[in-house]
Amino acid sequence: MQCPIPDNEPARLAAVRSYDILDSPPEVDFDALTHVASHSFGTPVAVVGLMDSDRLWFKSRLGLDVPQLDRQIAFCAYAVMQPGKLLVVEDLQQDPRFKQNPLVTNAPHVRFYAGAPIVDPNGFALGTIAVVDTKPRSLDTKEEAVLRDLSVLVMTALENRRRSLLLAKLALTDHLTGLANRAQFDRALASEMAHAKRTGEPFTVLCMDLDGFKGVNDRFGHAAGDEVLCEVARRLQQEVRAEDMVSRFGGDEFGIIMRDGSAVSAQALKGRITRAMSSPITLSSGENVGVGISIGVAAYTDAIDSAVKLLAQSDTELYLAKRQSGHNR
Repeated sequence: MQCPIPDNEPARLAAVRSYDILDSPPEVDFDALTHVASHSFGTPVAVVGLMDSDRLWFKSRLGLDVPQLDRQIAFCAYAVMQPGKLLVVEDLQQDPRFKQNPLVTNAPHVRFYAGAPIVDPNGFALGTIAVVDTKPRSLDTKEEAVLRDLSVLVMTALENRRRSLLLAKLALTDHLTGLANRAQFDRALASEMAHAKRTGEPFTVLCMDLDGFKGVNDRFGHAAGDEVLCEVARRLQQEVRAEDMVSRFGGDEFGIIMRDGSAVSAQALKGRITRAMSSPITLSSGENVGVGISIGVAAYTDAIDSAVKLLAQSDTELYLAKRQSGHNR
């Protein structure tokens, strides 16, 4: 079987993925809507599905055991072709598009389908809310209106969910550099500590403080200082792996959670960061400024039973590094 593909498929897929919802766990806002749909239409099956590139993934499902369907056999693949219209098929066995569909010819022997596209503010059909029955039937005008209203409610739930995720992200992000802030760092550290205690897998924390940063602020102003902090953040991110976390604690203090406990890897990272910071930073004014960096490293061991102790050890190492470099904290 070959299902149709919208002409705007790349943009449509980007819209779907912008909601960061695929493969997320069930949520009551969506489950409530599938229950309302099933109850309103008296159907044994109701779903909220998002159309991915090769699958219809169910954010919520009632009366269906599988979490997703191959796009090639999903009735919703046809529904997303016309964002402004319902797709109602009174008897799938009589429709040439679907009569050979394995969901029709084999168990569960589906006979009726009605789906309303979930349409985002830009007009992209992200998926559908649909009701399904094993016997032929039809929808009257009022029922069609209810299904449309339910699709609007699903879209509202998606927008509210995205807004909540954005607010949560902003609360955990440093507004200047875009790095994780101290609150997010502390959360990640607690999670990493719990994982290490459970599995014995080590990890490393690096605490860092810039050398000579006050001089930049004093000579060039705080706007220039902000430029330096943003460039330092960029260089730090370039030196770590995707699974490591870089955070700005505040001021000119930064931290890294390195998901590798080996001393060799930690020292290698420390060396890369030191070299990265040795190059001058060019300000928007054209001036070149230089800042150094002091780094304290602490690795998790069985003897360290709390995040507080691990950070304290890293902070002590940072203090010693400051003294050795001749810079005050």
